[in-house]
Amino acid sequence: MQTIQLGDLTVSRVGLGAMPLSIAGRPDDAISVRVIHAALDAGMTLIDTADVYCIDDADLGHNERLIARALRERAGGAQGVVVATKAGCERPGGAWTVNGSPAHLRAACERSLKALGVDCIDLYQLHAPDSKVPIAESLGAMVELQRAGKVRHLGLSNVGPHDLDAARAVATIVSVQNRLSPWDTASFDNGTMAYCKQHGLVMLAHSPVGGHGGHARCADDATMNAIGARHGVSPYQVCLAWLLSVSPLLLPIPGASKPSSATSSAGAAGLTLTDADRAELARAFPAVRA
Repeated sequence: MQTIQLGDLTVSRVGLGAMPLSIAGRPDDAISVRVIHAALDAGMTLIDTADVYCIDDADLGHNERLIARALRERAGGAQGVVVATKAGCERPGGAWTVNGSPAHLRAACERSLKALGVDCIDLYQLHAPDSKVPIAESLGAMVELQRAGKVRHLGLSNVGPHDLDAARAVATIVSVQNRLSPWDTASFDNGTMAYCKQHGLVMLAHSPVGGHGGHARCADDATMNAIGARHGVSPYQVCLAWLLSVSPLLLPIPGASKPSSATSSAGAAGLTLTDADRAELARAFPAVRA
């Protein structure tokens, strides 16, 4: 498995987006544990989660607790595994709302530490900017948590270059997590990927093959299927391998709800696309660029 640096942490170039294991339609917890084990056994060392990957506010921390269980039950435990979580959202009645207040972020951090069963969170990400709270104020609270030894590295999610400028004025940021795929190109179009390249920030691409409910676009895409047929792999693996080749700072975190899906996604890191493959993909998806 290829690796990349997240601050002083070395992680796999493909990570597991654990969200599908805890939202509506989620699998049984025992199956979810097997999904996490399959991802780790296949070489993934980064697991992405959030306190609000759950059904509603009464279920907060479900995904984090699930990951903690999987690591407890795994031979070797959490050794070599980096867990990234997020704060700054809430789930009242199952809705998705934003709360970037310092008080909320401090309380959320304490809950996540308990749910994950750790003393320090590897990567703590602001889940989304809050229009009611300056992003520098939200990040200021997260810097305090970092200084207290409760957080190792800081990242941002669902942001653009302007947000990054404001955040980086008060904090050292190592990563950005945005929705990014050949069909979701906003981070290319608005300059966020270029910003990451300029400043050496890792882009954690969530929903890289289309996301929950949107992956059919990849499954049905003629170009992805044609290239996959030539290599004897799925169109999903082609998509992930291409994103990996686009930029050394791009780290896709596909979701999975079956062990076989996690294993397949990890395998994309071993797929080498030819120059002709990449040229064909670039013609089909011209917005995807380094």
